[in-house]
Amino acid sequence: MSYDASGMLSDPLDPNAPRTRKRDYPVVVARRGVVLEDRTTGVVGALVSFAPPRLVLRDRYGKDHTVRYADGSVRADIDNKGVPCKLVPPRTEPEGPKITASGSIDAGDVPTRVARASRIWVEGIHDAELIEKVWGADLRVEGVVVEQLEGADDLAERVRGFRPGDRRRLGILLDHLVDGSKESRIAAEIDDRNVRITGHPYVDIWQAVKPSVIGIDHWPEVPKGQPWKEGVISALGITATPASFWKHVLGKVTSWKDLETPLLGAVEELIDFVAPPEP
Repeated sequence: MSYDASGMLSDPLDPNAPRTRKRDYPVVVARRGVVLEDRTTGVVGALVSFAPPRLVLRDRYGKDHTVRYADGSVRADIDNKGVPCKLVPPRTEPEGPKITASGSIDAGDVPTRVARASRIWVEGIHDAELIEKVWGADLRVEGVVVEQLEGADDLAERVRGFRPGDRRRLGILLDHLVDGSKESRIAAEIDDRNVRITGHPYVDIWQAVKPSVIGIDHWPEVPKGQPWKEGVISALGITATPASFWKHVLGKVTSWKDLETPLLGAVEELIDFVAPPEP
């Protein structure tokens, strides 16, 4: 059993003190977006709502956690230290949460960081555009550049040409990364601790957008051997080119909530890998 050093034996005893004494905690205004840690569960996230005795924290993956609140039950960053605190409601509620499209806290009006040597590679322009729309603000803060591969057939050779290193990491996002696929065989050829390959199970990045976002029940199945994008457009019975239909799909995406979980996890993992937290 472990004991909290901030408990009842952490201060000198005062025989003249009242029989019960409430601890004074530093006060933090419970504004949406403030980062807190629940001391009981260890959950860390941005504050979504505060209605004592409950509060809701949204973690970096966009999952909401409802936790019980009491004065001192959460920690806030005060003078670069996690300090137990007391939350008080803001006098006026802001118009909206300062949250980016990826679900992370908006850093505000800060200069774009000078680009790192590390990179994230994706297979095509549509992948790059979707990542920019949802994670663009995060990537600019971290100084991470996303580049297109235009296909992954010569991936091993391109990785060697990149010359990965401790300060030159490479993250690669592949479509259709499932057992037995061409992409899985390509990924298996690369063994470098400074390279991280993740992917999603979808044939094309279009499928990583939830079908309900564009008003359909599911993405159509396209017979093998038929171009996938053209097959989808044909099955939906619309008149459009792949480029114009993708523009329509991308326009419907507003945040991480519009994307399937496998893509969210894959991209977040790559960002963490190429832009690790500063020591």
